[in-house]
Amino acid sequence: MDFQSCVNIKKEWDIVGARQLGRDIARKIGFGTVDQARIATAISELARNIYLYAGTGKICFEAIEDINQKGISIMAIDNGPGIKELSQVMEDGFSTSGGLGAGLPGVKRLMDEFDIKSEDGKGTEIKVVKWLR
Repeated sequence: MDFQSCVNIKKEWDIVGARQLGRDIARKIGFGTVDQARIATAISELARNIYLYAGTGKICFEAIEDINQKGISIMAIDNGPGIKELSQVMEDGFSTSGGLGAGLPGVKRLMDEFDIKSEDGKGTEIKVVKWLR
């Protein structure tokens, strides 16, 4: 099962669409309801960040498989202002939006792999992976 589908994030409603698609893909891969909820929560956070800070971007999903495991890979890509203080953003409780501050550290905890690349003025790319247990 190798597919890549993306949801463009332009308006707040797109966050719901990305969440739903991610949950559907996770279910097809075989994730249980608890992991589906974790994945959907991570997607919400990533999509909301795009909407709040970059204005527009996209969330892409891919079912991935290696020799002994399969999972879901999620990319959040935007051409926004980028993140100036990556280390600060990755601290627990740090919030620029006045939200719960679960933010990116929360996403990192929910998923098995977390990788972030951000360039000032050029945008941000975050890749997260959840493996099926």
